Amino acid sequence: MATVGTGPPLVRAAHWLSHVEYDARSPVWSPWLKELSREHTYIRYDQRGCGLSDRSPPTLSFDSWVGDLEAVVDAHRLQRFALLGMSQGGAIAIAYAARHPERVSQLVLFGAYGRGMLRRGHQNEEAETLVKLIRLGWGRDNPAFRQVFTSQFIPEGSREQHQWFNDLERISASPENAAAIVEATYHVDVGPLAETLRVPTLVFHARDDARVPFEEGRHLAALIPGARFVPLDGRNHVLLESEPAWRQFLEALRAFLPAGENTARGRPLAESAGLTASEQAVLGLIGRGLDNRAIATALSKREKTVRNQVSSIFAKIGVTTRAQAVAWARDAGIGEIDQ
Repeated sequence: MATVGTGPPLVRAAHWLSHVEYDARSPVWSPWLKELSREHTYIRYDQRGCGLSDRSPPTLSFDSWVGDLEAVVDAHRLQRFALLGMSQGGAIAIAYAARHPERVSQLVLFGAYGRGMLRRGHQNEEAETLVKLIRLGWGRDNPAFRQVFTSQFIPEGSREQHQWFNDLERISASPENAAAIVEATYHVDVGPLAETLRVPTLVFHARDDARVPFEEGRHLAALIPGARFVPLDGRNHVLLESEPAWRQFLEALRAFLPAGENTARGRPLAESAGLTASEQAVLGLIGRGLDNRAIATALSKREKTVRNQVSSIFAKIGVTTRAQAVAWARDAGIGEIDQ
């Protein structure tokens, strides 16, 4: 798990092709981390079998993915929060919201689908071919096989972004896990659950999405009572910062997920003290009562790094004890979570 930012909690349901450490340095995902943590405590984690999670999980199934999201929410002791589901994570987020409607304040879906490939009328031969491609080429040094998937996720990406995404595929999951995950997604169908939702929902989808058809996004939005559908111009399944649609996405998202009063109040005070964004994230977790080891785990840092940052924070805000730092953070509204 990794947490960054301060403010009301925003949890991202896991999807495959993720690595919480590698993503933070990514030319594809780092803009997402920056913007989603600007006014929220952004909580993300690697899906089982991917990234820093257990590479030999007992099962790779849809129910286990929903259970993992439940475990992450419980570990953070969140009572009510906004939930983001991207691509495959959209179905997981919908299933969670259906099980725990009292906990989800808002639901955001991006490039999501409610029906897996085999539930949309695709032929078994096409689905089997993609799985064979993963088993043959996923782990090779030659990225030619993985480029097929990169071209679906970010067809309009730069050469650097394509290279990074090719590497992410190999780093994030073994060929066996990647194939098993894709096979499991083929059979997903959360349509009946989507129809039961009573959660404010915002659905984004690129008009020419090369990975998940635009009609799937529109179909999903139509199933969820009261959902707002926002079409975005573009072909990329993962929206890139360089696209004109990026600004449209952020404006619609921020209107739907307004910053909490504490976030707006705390940021100027923190910035006036000279705290960096990374130090603000650490201070936010200090304000919630976490020790250095817990902060290191939450932010995917070394404990020594956190210890050094805590010393720097104390000097900047003029305190000498952890209790004083907690009081300072809470007075500034940093680290407070809506529970």
